[in-house]
Order: sequence, then C-alpha cells, then structure tokens
Amino acid sequence: MAKKQFFAIIDTETTINDTVADFACIIVDRQGNIHNQCAVMVKGHYDNMELFHDKTANDIWGYEGLSKRKKEYVALLDNGTRMLASVNAINKWINQAIGKYNPTVTAYNMSFDYSKCANTGIDLSVFNNRFCLWQASIGNICNKKAFKQFALDNHQFNKPTANGNMTFKTTAETVCGFINNEMIIEPHTALEDARDFELPILMNIIKKRNWQDNVRSYDWKQFQVKDHYIARKEYGNNRLVW
Repeated sequence: MAKKQFFAIIDTETTINDTVADFACIIVDRQGNIHNQCAVMVKGHYDNMELFHDKTANDIWGYEGLSKRKKEYVALLDNGTRMLASVNAINKWINQAIGKYNPTVTAYNMSFDYSKCANTGIDLSVFNNRFCLWQASIGNICNKKAFKQFALDNHQFNKPTANGNMTFKTTAETVCGFINNEMIIEPHTALEDARDFELPILMNIIKKRNWQDNVRSYDWKQFQVKDHYIARKEYGNNRLVW
C-alpha cells in the first residue's frame, strides 16, 4: 500500500522590517483534506513592528488598507482565530509536523516567504522536499489561452512599466479566480490565503499529468498583453487573438 502523500502550504504577511507578522502553514493530503494547521501572529514582530505598507499605494497596501488590516488582526486575536506565538513555538510545530507527515512544502512565490521567514528566525530549511506553487501555476495554468482570456475579461493586469508594457496578473487571487470562474478578493491574511486560495490551486495542479515537469520560472515577456490582444471594435467586445 502506497504511503499517503502530504503537502504543507505556507503563507506569510510581513512587517515593514521584512519579517513575518502573520504565519500560516496547513498540512493537506492529495484530496485537499486539512490534517493540521498553524495560524499565528509572530510574537516580537506583529506586536512590535508596523505591518508592511506602501505610502504611495492607494489599495490594500496603502495607508487606508493598513488601518483596515490592523483592525482585522485585532478582531482575529479577539475572537480566538489567531494567537500570538514565539518563533521557537512555530519552529517546534514545524518539526513535529515534518515528523508526523513528512510533507512537501510549497508557497505561492516561495522565495518571498522563505526569505521573510529566514529574517524572522522561522526555519523552513528542515523540509526535505519543496516546490514553488507560483512557478507550478506558471507552467500548468497561466500559460494557457483560457487563463489569459479570463485575465483579459476580468481586467487582471499589472501596472504598466515605464516603457508602457502591461502584463497579465499571475497572482494567487487571479489563478484561483480562473479555477473557480469567479474573482474573489484575497484577504491577505495568511491562513485564509493558504486555505481558500492556494489550496484550490494546488489541488488543480497536482491532478494534471506530469505537472512536476512544467514548473517554470516567471518570465514577464510571456505575459505581455500587447502580444495577445487585439481590440475588435466591430464586434463591440475585446477578445484575445492567437
């Protein structure tokens, strides 16, 4: 009988000092069942440092969004959905989870989460196997015609560069929206992002044949809107042309 396979999905929200304020890890099987989870605010970071924000932004990452996110975290702590935990406690939980499940770890933009965890003292190097869920999405979902059409129809574009280049978004929010055929705003709280957005993406990918062979690094040139889009004014709508 084959040994059951598990995955650990990690998500983080960070401080202005590039450390982790909000940490989550969910342990799931190939059917998407959650067997264990850790969802905590990191003591010494969440409570001592400002949450990440961009003073030039006018979205969730700006000052207005910062105030809203602070209130959401206070509510999560008040209702018991979150608790404060030390870095040592988080590392202990991770080691216990590895001992019990030996999961393959993944995260959406793994290099980001790994670097912020390292800055915080959260040790993810103890996982034996890993892959980047974003890169798996790039090669298994985002490179498809249907995904780019969905991104176009739902106005999922990154801001134009100084040279005027605009690309399709490949965020977890957009990819999950494509899978569900419905755009839902990602809350950018670690547990909810991992459970409600990244888990559905993982389940979609691992059902594909030879998905591991299609893990790809992001290349913005492959997602330029101008290369795939022609305005069909005579039809009164816009469609991708291939």
